[in-house]
Amino acid sequence: MFKNIFRTTASLATRSVVITTRPTYVAPSFIRLYSASALNKEDVTKRVVDVIRKFDKSLANSQIEPKSLFHKDLGLDSLDTVELLVAIEEEFDLQLPDKVADELKSVGETVDYIISNPEAN
Repeated sequence: MFKNIFRTTASLATRSVVITTRPTYVAPSFIRLYSASALNKEDVTKRVVDVIRKFDKSLANSQIEPKSLFHKDLGLDSLDTVELLVAIEEEFDLQLPDKVADELKSVGETVDYIISNPEAN
């Protein structure tokens, strides 16, 4: 009786189990390379506007200016604004502190913050 139990557990112990997992890193579909020099306001504005246009396809043909407000002019609600700021963080490879992100209400304010941040790329 006990021989069968020992034989079964022994055969289970010698089997190797292979667990495969998917990689958690997803490569970006494109890579932008920018120089390490200081950021130009015109270039930063263009990049921010490009992120906004890609973020919300309904804004692709609208006029986006530095004075454009996220909520009033672009029609973004608070969740959309947070998601947009995350996309801008990824574009410029920087972290926006929560306090700063809550205060950014327009395209121009966002551009000014990025230019003043030495970590922005």
